[in-house]
Amino acid sequence: MTTSTPEPLRWAIVGTGGIAKAFAEDLRLSDAGELVAVGSRTAARAEEFAAQVGAPRAYGDQAEMLASADVDAVYVATPHTAHKDAALAAIEAGKAVLVEKPFTINRAEAEELVKAARARGVFLMEAMWTRFLPHMIRLRELLAQDRLGDIRLVTAEHGVWFRHDPAHRMFDPHLGGGALLDLGVYPVSFLSMVLGTPASVLASTQFGDTGVDGHTAMIMNYEAGRQGVATSTMETFLANRASIAGTDARIDIDPWWYRPTTFTLTARTGATERYEFPVQGNGLRFQSEEVARCVREGLLESPTLTLDESCEIMGTMDEVRSQVGLRYPNE
Repeated sequence: MTTSTPEPLRWAIVGTGGIAKAFAEDLRLSDAGELVAVGSRTAARAEEFAAQVGAPRAYGDQAEMLASADVDAVYVATPHTAHKDAALAAIEAGKAVLVEKPFTINRAEAEELVKAARARGVFLMEAMWTRFLPHMIRLRELLAQDRLGDIRLVTAEHGVWFRHDPAHRMFDPHLGGGALLDLGVYPVSFLSMVLGTPASVLASTQFGDTGVDGHTAMIMNYEAGRQGVATSTMETFLANRASIAGTDARIDIDPWWYRPTTFTLTARTGATERYEFPVQGNGLRFQSEEVARCVREGLLESPTLTLDESCEIMGTMDEVRSQVGLRYPNE
């Protein structure tokens, strides 16, 4: 008896930056999806990007691209402030939508997307690709087995040095630049995965000369005295490690913890277990495969990263910004 292979999900990408290119490259490694179109604000840029990533069609008009019956799903990889409008357009077109992290600029925008997707009956997910990496799947299995005992402290950091350039999106407040939204969302999401939504947050930020945060540190408190520490910076290159410490054992994830990597479980006795996960490519294909699986099964969101959780994560970052006085223009 032969089993037919499901047809690959046909993807269009909105946006032409580095993460869009990495996503397109990883689609080639998966049988679950294929790239059929790319879109940008200008036809010339769309055509240039299509040539780079091997997309058969390029559009300078997003509405025209979304009208294509050959597009099943849309990956939104625009600057942060454009996420909501690009995603809403794709939702209204009835396409499955994967929105690059951070989901939106704030919780209100996130909830607007979720409401629209649920009303339209289409799939929607935040592209927190780290959630779907093999080492994160194994880590969650170990947590579910209670291998660490009562978890007491979770730490995660994301620090990448950016050359100072006021014209770059990372330094532009109009594009949601700064460390928190671009880098801090990774450790905040990691803490959410392990500990849930914090009961309280204490944040501290150092601002750069363009008005965005250069680095932000967060201490998050949870029920039963559990605590999380998240750090993000665009002013220096950190070790980029993460750890989960429980009463029975500790997991230390190797650099860079949010990419395909390895980790060690160390018991209170000192005994260690090493976990390694060879991965081909950038690691972005796993989230595309999750979208394809969910669409194939008729799910409107992923159980691994629910829409409600993405909204809670945006709410946590709203609280951080409120505490430190970080606002974006036109919010």
